[in-house]
Amino acid sequence: MCPVGKRKKFNDHPFPYHAEIELEIATLTNLGSGLGRIVLPLEPGGDFQAVRENPATAPAEGGWVVMVPFTLPGERVRARVFRNHKNFSEADLVEVLTPSPQRVAPACPLFGRCGGCQYQHLAYPAQLEWKRRQVAELLQHLAGVPDFPVAPVIGSPREYHYRSKITPHFNPPSPGLRRTSPPNAGAGGAAPPLSGPAGDRALPPMPIGFLRQGTRFDLVDVPHCPIATEAINLKLGAVREAVHAKQSEYKRGATLLLREASGVVTTDYDAVIVETVGELKLHFLARDFFQNNPFILPAFTRYVREQAAASGARFLVDAYCGSGLFALTAASAFQHVTGIEISESSVRFARENAAANTINNATFTAGDAAAIFAGLDSATFTPNETVVVIDPPRKGCDESFLRQLFAFGPRSVVYVSCDPATQMRDLRLFLAAGYQLVAAQPFDLFPQTRHLECVLTLRRA
Repeated sequence: MCPVGKRKKFNDHPFPYHAEIELEIATLTNLGSGLGRIVLPLEPGGDFQAVRENPATAPAEGGWVVMVPFTLPGERVRARVFRNHKNFSEADLVEVLTPSPQRVAPACPLFGRCGGCQYQHLAYPAQLEWKRRQVAELLQHLAGVPDFPVAPVIGSPREYHYRSKITPHFNPPSPGLRRTSPPNAGAGGAAPPLSGPAGDRALPPMPIGFLRQGTRFDLVDVPHCPIATEAINLKLGAVREAVHAKQSEYKRGATLLLREASGVVTTDYDAVIVETVGELKLHFLARDFFQNNPFILPAFTRYVREQAAASGARFLVDAYCGSGLFALTAASAFQHVTGIEISESSVRFARENAAANTINNATFTAGDAAAIFAGLDSATFTPNETVVVIDPPRKGCDESFLRQLFAFGPRSVVYVSCDPATQMRDLRLFLAAGYQLVAAQPFDLFPQTRHLECVLTLRRA
């Protein structure tokens, strides 16, 4: 954010600020925005009127790129430019002139303002197909693997009300102001009065929600989230009332937690959650990482187990194992499984989960995944008899982990990722190390959003 009086001068090439243009959307980016190209008849300094009078769409290989969120391929739209970069412009959607047949009415009235969802305007089957295409394009452009047959995306059993965890944020009002009644208490939804020392200005109701689309700090008030479970939404109202009732006590912003399992919602970061996955019951702390779409987890973990077992290996190593999700759901297919995780609390729960589910062939170690192979029993976990499952953070695998993984040389690797872009970056290194890609299977753990999980299966050549 630029300091007051130091605002960066707007770059007016090729469009002036808030210029309105018409263009046709050609594709979707992996960030969920529509991408179109527009012919620029003149070089920098040319007549913008000529651009407005000739908003023809350029061929796919040419033309100036314009990104317009909440638009769909094949649509002709009017957009308002708010930023010009070196090689492309960003614009807000003003009007859809020719809608796509795949456009649907979004379920959330905040869609387009709240930055949480990107695809509520796109029919769900089309969402799945675009996500499959994006994995294929990332394979080609980032990993150098063209024409690989990416499997159809396995969709979520629930298109809405699937998220079992949300983390709304809030920022308190300016010092000296206090609210005299809860938000929305005014007639017609008007902001209730605020009182404070003389001279204080009234503020609008304090938003509790998520980042506004296209911003890094501005929050949108979200009283109801249609992608969160019904139980979470029932609890959300009471949580919001409690925060608003004592908002004058807050000195700084905060993040709330609402996590649900089996209809029970907790707001306590240290609460123990019990999640059922197939026949297993897994315990973990509410603050610890665990997949947020429990409805797709049986199919998701079954696929990982099947891909790992298909290698013929007798032993499995689960790096970044968390509370044991993949290790324990795959244990029945192997003689022995072991997991490693940097979070000591997660490892403690992984051990307890193994015992509670009478899984006797699983062990877990607390430590950095970058040192996982140093502690393995070399007599048992021989490379040719071992498959490794990895599910790293969004940033992907770090260099030290990959270096020792390649030195160990397991028979097969099943790579699970919530960010296919960093996954494809790592894939190039696997290919250079002598591994072959044998399967690419996306899963839609996050309907209505641009996010997805992708499982790559690699075999040592």
